[in-house]
Amino acid sequence: MRKFTHINATSVEDAVSLLKQYSGKAKVIAGGTDLLGTMIDEIHPREAYPEVIINLKTIKPSLEYIKEEGGVLKMGALTKLYDIEVNSIVKSKYLALSQAAHAVASPHIREMGTIGGNICQETRCLYYRAPNNRFYCLRKGGGMCYAMSGDNRFHSIFGAVKGCIAVNPSDIAPVLIALDAKIVTSKRNIEAEKFWDVRVPGSTVLDSDEIVTEIQIPAPPAGTKSAFTKLRIRKSIDFPLVNCAALIGGNVARICLNAVYNIPYRATKAEDAIRGKTIDVNTAEAAAAQAVSGAVPLTYNRWKIQAAKGVVKKTILACK
Repeated sequence: MRKFTHINATSVEDAVSLLKQYSGKAKVIAGGTDLLGTMIDEIHPREAYPEVIINLKTIKPSLEYIKEEGGVLKMGALTKLYDIEVNSIVKSKYLALSQAAHAVASPHIREMGTIGGNICQETRCLYYRAPNNRFYCLRKGGGMCYAMSGDNRFHSIFGAVKGCIAVNPSDIAPVLIALDAKIVTSKRNIEAEKFWDVRVPGSTVLDSDEIVTEIQIPAPPAGTKSAFTKLRIRKSIDFPLVNCAALIGGNVARICLNAVYNIPYRATKAEDAIRGKTIDVNTAEAAAAQAVSGAVPLTYNRWKIQAAKGVVKKTILACK
């Protein structure tokens, strides 16, 4: 790992000021479970390596909390995934969120990792993550997507964004979209569905001097249930091969897949197929088929279409 300067931010305003001061040469850190890995492996070009790390854990008042106000669940960006997983309010009213938090990595990682970090993490594409910037790919400013003609077993089944077929690896992201959340930053409020920037593969819409401060989720409509399902190679540790979150009941149907496209994938055709209908095996299978109706598999990832169908079906049935 290369040397860097570590600065403890005292407030949100202080953190933003430091980001402006170091203009593209600084990164923020909380749990550090993603950032430190990228720095240790030096996956980015030398010029992109941060010279300054800004610690958000020292911000006052703290950005680590879970509370309900006016029918809205509010979580500070530094709230640990484990605390979300076990919180009684989350488990009783926002079950999909508790399930997704529980599905992230291992217990030790969940006790370090934060909700803000989980939604802002970088892609896990094996070419992008190769140590010492072994593959200077499109997402880093290079000339090609190595996965396009290489090992693309775990990549997008819904096409490329500007030539990149890497996927979003977050477990929390599809839940925030399914539950119609808002992400509050140091500048603005952003609908969860618009937080990930499809124009820049794998990126959020955050400006270089902008940080996430809070996540807000409205109380689910009466008569709805939510659920989250994750498919992975190993039951613990692994990132998703495919995951899905859903909020369903009456005329409400919100379904979001992840790890299938550059950004979380809202399955609107599946929503239309299940909305207002009785949930049973037949309706769930029909909706699941619609969820992948626009899939365009690559050489080695056709299996993900069937996997996505199975995950969507299981998630819908869990909302019965």
